[in-house]
Amino acid sequence: MRFLALSATGFEMAPLLHFLDEHAEKQSFFTYQWKNHTVHPLVTGVGSVNTALALSRSEFIREVDFALQLGVAGSFNRELDLGTTVEVISDRFADLGVEEADGSFTDVYEMKLCPPDLFPFEQGWIRQGKRLIETGLIKTTGITVNKVHGTAASIQKIENKYKADLESMEGAAFFYACRLMDVKCIQMRAISNYVEPRNRDGWQLELAIDNLNREVINLIMNLPA
Repeated sequence: MRFLALSATGFEMAPLLHFLDEHAEKQSFFTYQWKNHTVHPLVTGVGSVNTALALSRSEFIREVDFALQLGVAGSFNRELDLGTTVEVISDRFADLGVEEADGSFTDVYEMKLCPPDLFPFEQGWIRQGKRLIETGLIKTTGITVNKVHGTAASIQKIENKYKADLESMEGAAFFYACRLMDVKCIQMRAISNYVEPRNRDGWQLELAIDNLNREVINLIMNLPA
């Protein structure tokens, strides 16, 4: 198989790159050959704009069997332990709209500015689409924002509105680009923190990155020939 492995930052996929450096043949700066599989690592930069643009400009995107996004995320769902790796199967842009005078948020679909079911959206959500590989991970939903939530009031409002499990800054853009370009996609994320009033002391970033990359490497090692 041939696939694109992308993350917003280099440190989120650093263990994967270390694995490839040790066990795969590096054919170029952008390409590794591991057994019968070709891996194209791509660091997109943080945020939706960088993610979508990097995917659309990738010289490999039309040639791959699938694209795999790996990254960390904050969790609204307290049943997910910190460090847990999950698969996101549905995501949406959650800060595209207006803030009302009372502090509530109205998105572009509620404003009738965008059709909520215009492809690739389904009631404002973007689904993963056709499945190529079963990860065996817990299936979750995510929201994608430019500004992560850090106050109790804003967190409660967004939880009530979308009832998602996770929050990231790239997931919906990844799905959006892949669905429009008809590329099969997998989004894997590990929980680095809970979405709560800003508290970096409570984060488990290193644990999340280690667990995430362990699952990604395991996925690669078990790809069909």
